[in-house]
Amino acid sequence: MPAADLTVIEDPERVRTALTPIRRQLLARLREPASASQLALELDLPRQRVNYHLRALEKADLLELVEERRRRGCIERILRAKANAFVVDPGVMGTERSFAKIQDQYAADHLVEVAADTVTDVARMQASAAEAGTRLLTFTIETEVRFAEPGDVHRFTDALAEAIRRTVEAFDAPTGRPYRLVVGGHPTPRPTPRPAGE
Repeated sequence: MPAADLTVIEDPERVRTALTPIRRQLLARLREPASASQLALELDLPRQRVNYHLRALEKADLLELVEERRRRGCIERILRAKANAFVVDPGVMGTERSFAKIQDQYAADHLVEVAADTVTDVARMQASAAEAGTRLLTFTIETEVRFAEPGDVHRFTDALAEAIRRTVEAFDAPTGRPYRLVVGGHPTPRPTPRPAGE
């Protein structure tokens, strides 16, 4: 059975287990199955050290045993990460949900909270769908717009909200499955300058 695409980590202890640089490196590498010997060779680390970290990750239920092979009188364990990506529930980091307190649709904090909830909800539903052998039906619309003046952001938001309201009215079915539609915007990050000589 293939690894899940996404898994939500809600236990603070599991988060702490995964946070060290070497363990994050192991989790990333173990999207494809490997043994401690392979990993030690690839990462140029002592096998005992790799085994120590693998045991911790396995105990935290972040790794799974794929197979055991007999090799030179020993049993070689082949491990794999339980998911291709792990998402930390923002609640684990002590982030409080405060939608009722935030009324400003232009507040960056509001956008961050909505985005965090979206990531968490979709990751959980995707994991449940994968367990059930079904596909989670989602959609994404992404584009870029250039505003000449700061005030254009507000006018654009009003026009977009009206267009969405009309579209929702055309498709909304009282007995249908509800979908959460999230629209957000933020400045496009400037490209990071490359060091000279690259």
